[in-house]
Amino acid sequence: MDRKERTEQKMQELFHSHAAGNEGTDGEFMQILQGYIFGDVCYTGSLDNRMRELVTVTVLTTLSALPQLKAHVQASLNAGCTPVEIREAIYQCAPFIGFPKTLNAIGTMNEVFAGNGIELPLPSQKTLAGESEDERYRKGLEIQAPLYGTEIAGRYTWLPGEFAQAVPRFLTELCFGDFNTRTGLDGKTRELLTVVLLAALGGAEVQLKSHVRGALKAGSAKEEVVCALVHASGYMGIPRLFNALNACREVLEATA
Repeated sequence: MDRKERTEQKMQELFHSHAAGNEGTDGEFMQILQGYIFGDVCYTGSLDNRMRELVTVTVLTTLSALPQLKAHVQASLNAGCTPVEIREAIYQCAPFIGFPKTLNAIGTMNEVFAGNGIELPLPSQKTLAGESEDERYRKGLEIQAPLYGTEIAGRYTWLPGEFAQAVPRFLTELCFGDFNTRTGLDGKTRELLTVVLLAALGGAEVQLKSHVRGALKAGSAKEEVVCALVHASGYMGIPRLFNALNACREVLEATA
């Protein structure tokens, strides 16, 4: 297939619509957009439509691009993602982008679900039982430690008073305890989506490098990490792609 045919095929798969022509006020721009994302990037690398759409949903949530998120929640369903997978991808953005932006994305997601006749609320994916006061910390640390060790706790011992312990604890309890203990997405997928989230966020290169290591430990191949970042480029921009690749170059080059 040539580029035009690839673009048409991917648009049909994801949106059940034709690729852009000269119609409308900005047909030429839409042809450039669709040609790059759906004719070029979507055919480069190993990730399938399902994983690419989870990457896209994550990036659009991070950027608060709600009209585009609405379209890609639908595309994710068309690509075979379950509603629970889409929800978990959006939920886990909260510790990184904050709760308000995540709530806005959840509202957009639920609008699409309702339009598809999907019953809400979706089934619970919570695994915490409330068995003890420190359950969130203990179970979060069980996920965090094999991937990241205790580097965060060691890095912030300089904080004054109770914050030296509270800040690392909050990270463990919120990111790993509240979210990563949930079912609906496996650990490998969660880590790979966190990588593209941090790349799209910008200014988080230290955390990005750390999470690339985590993604590799969780089972992603080097090629999958690069593929996810390149796929995100049409949404977050080329400079953030290059910043991400430069930040994790050392980690990726050291990987067989």
